[in-house]
Amino acid sequence: MKPLVSVIVPLYNAAPYITEALESIVASTYRPLEVIVMNDGSTDNSLSVAQAFAKEHKEVCVMTQSNAGASAARNHAIRESKGIYILPVDADNRIHPLYIEEAVAVLEARPEVRVVSCRAEFFGARTGEWITPPFSHSLLARKNMIDTCAMYRRTDWDKTLGYNEHCAAREDWDMWLSLFELGGEFVRLPDIRLYYRVREGSKRIQDRALKHLLIEQINKRHPAYMEKYLGGPLHYHRSWSKVLNLFRSVKQVGEWTKWEAGEVIFQRRNTLRQIDGAVVKAFAVPGFWRGLWYGLFGKSKARRSYEYALRMEGLTPKPIAYREVRICGILRESYYACKASECTHTFNELIGAPEYMNREAIIKAIGRFTAILHQRGILHQDYSGGNILFNEDGSRVEVIDLNRIRFCKRLSKETRLRNFERLNIDRAALTTMASAYAEQMGENAAEDAAYIIAHRWYKHEKQGITNL
Repeated sequence: MKPLVSVIVPLYNAAPYITEALESIVASTYRPLEVIVMNDGSTDNSLSVAQAFAKEHKEVCVMTQSNAGASAARNHAIRESKGIYILPVDADNRIHPLYIEEAVAVLEARPEVRVVSCRAEFFGARTGEWITPPFSHSLLARKNMIDTCAMYRRTDWDKTLGYNEHCAAREDWDMWLSLFELGGEFVRLPDIRLYYRVREGSKRIQDRALKHLLIEQINKRHPAYMEKYLGGPLHYHRSWSKVLNLFRSVKQVGEWTKWEAGEVIFQRRNTLRQIDGAVVKAFAVPGFWRGLWYGLFGKSKARRSYEYALRMEGLTPKPIAYREVRICGILRESYYACKASECTHTFNELIGAPEYMNREAIIKAIGRFTAILHQRGILHQDYSGGNILFNEDGSRVEVIDLNRIRFCKRLSKETRLRNFERLNIDRAALTTMASAYAEQMGENAAEDAAYIIAHRWYKHEKQGITNL
């Protein structure tokens, strides 16, 4: 029995063209076939036109969703599909009756082939053959050479993240990169089997204005592919990417590859992402002179974070790796990866919250933890509310943002107590914390509390927000 092919047709305001596209699909010589039309919130009568066609052709199924873009429509339709092979077809194009049959034959006979495409011909506002260069991975890394209308296996799509729904430009290119990251070969059929309609103001023309965003997304989603075939990221001047990357060097310590993947959990000057039980911090790109210093002489913030975390075992989330990228020796990118902490709360949550569950126990634990840092000669020079983590009951406390740590043989009492100055909490909480600190250090609790309260951070004093 022949394998089922699912033809995926995203539909948005294409009422004048959809019937012609569907007629070309159902005229295919290949069966069995299912055609899933996903209406993407069209505001014209596209949906009713497609539904009328489906009534006359049992292979055609019409579904609808709120407008979310062509990528979301394709992903939705593929999730609903049952075919072994997937062939997306745009709602204003046509295919040759033999296309599906010939593409299936290649995929059935050659399991090493990942994608099957064909020659194409323009019609509408432009005519003539769509001339594309011979396929190569290094060229695919720089530009797309495969139209959306190409066949691949459903099982391969399941191994990817699907079509990129966050960048409405060249999402087919992104998909081919995802598929070829799995390995495999490409076949272009020798005859014209796709007819590509060109309209004024068509999406292909509008996509050109999104070049910067597109390149950013490609680099974010396919860093390993770019590294393998371009020696580094894709640049705005895409043809120069390989040359520009000759002046690029990467240093990495530790095992980690997902530097720009995952969910963004914090973004300001630096960016934090969480993925697979780890947190990755991408540091802001330094200015020229600072980048030159970090690149040639000093240790980057990422490297310091990693090395300091190794020395602070048990007091901070477990380090995984760090990565530095230099251009002509100048530091441009740096990343630090560590295990996600089981301490999911920050000291800031305790401020102005006297009824916080287990608050007193947690405050005492933070006081003792601070003393342990100081006993080990560790001075965190940005010891502020957002950098102190604790778990639900305060049985575990950790510190993060390590690049400004100092390791000292001896810390004076004044230096130690001034380390509390950024913890902008009420007097009673500071007194409790100071008492726990003094007990751990073997000092006078009243003296420590008085000093800590008297030496508030000047910015808090100046702004009148001392919480005292």
